[in-house]
Amino acid sequence: MSTKPFVILGKEVKPGESAFLEMEVAKLHTRNRLRITVIVERAKEEGPTLLLLGGVHGDEINGVSIIREIIGTKMNKPIKGTIICIPVFNVFGFLNQTREFPDGRDLNRMFPGSPNGSLASQFAYKFTKEIAPLVDYVIDFHTGGDKRENIPNVRCDRKNEESLAMAKAFGAPFILHSPEISKSVRSVLSKMGKKSIVFEGGKALSLNKKVLQSGVDGALNVMRYLGMQPAKNKPEQTQSVFIEKSKWIRAQHSGIFKYNIKNGDQVKKRQKLGAIIDPYGELEKPILAPFDCFIFGLNTAPIVHKGDALFHVSDPST
Repeated sequence: MSTKPFVILGKEVKPGESAFLEMEVAKLHTRNRLRITVIVERAKEEGPTLLLLGGVHGDEINGVSIIREIIGTKMNKPIKGTIICIPVFNVFGFLNQTREFPDGRDLNRMFPGSPNGSLASQFAYKFTKEIAPLVDYVIDFHTGGDKRENIPNVRCDRKNEESLAMAKAFGAPFILHSPEISKSVRSVLSKMGKKSIVFEGGKALSLNKKVLQSGVDGALNVMRYLGMQPAKNKPEQTQSVFIEKSKWIRAQHSGIFKYNIKNGDQVKKRQKLGAIIDPYGELEKPILAPFDCFIFGLNTAPIVHKGDALFHVSDPST
């Protein structure tokens, strides 16, 4: 919230101004330069700086679309402070519709990066040095992995009171206590004193209208919480269920997976969640809830192997 000049990627953006910038991340073997787009909107009145970050994993399209919707409806124009939007962070993965970088690395395990490391590490380093120091708050948009669908939820470390307050303001159906993962975006931001939350919703390479709406409404709720948008016409806020601890219910057999509950359901102990069957009509093994819990992650794969994660559930054994 300083009054000193706001300089990002070598350009000063003055109060009341907008900037459409590009951060160069690599030079390809074709001699073309690969860049990511960084959109900056500053209000005339000083205030916090919020970063909306999408596409850290290139196949997580919901997050990209959420930020696109925010930009398209001009919600990223604050009445106070600065909003930075990076809709597509992992451009390589987005172009190839893959989670990883071309070197096979998970970008979200490469922070703070190194100027002389792998391609993903150099990319992470550039963000850590040129973007991260300028922000105060971050919403990092993700989805479930391949064939795993998440009900909209926000993840944060409950020990960080400001991040927890952001998560509550967001208003997703679930808030999950999630300690920081080493070398993730959230971890490096925390070490720099920044406050961040992770939004999870939907699954990879898929768009879900309810997830998109939850992400857009949640981001707007956070902007209002930070005083960056007016409080009028506030969307109806969901009363979030807080999950202290979670676990995956895993397949005890290989076979065809059928589920008969919905993502987001609250279920009772020993309630039938689904079954694993074989193609020959001989095997049918029911999957029962081990305790009363909420379902907030679901494997949608039709074929599973023994040990595969099937249902992500709240664990009451805290």
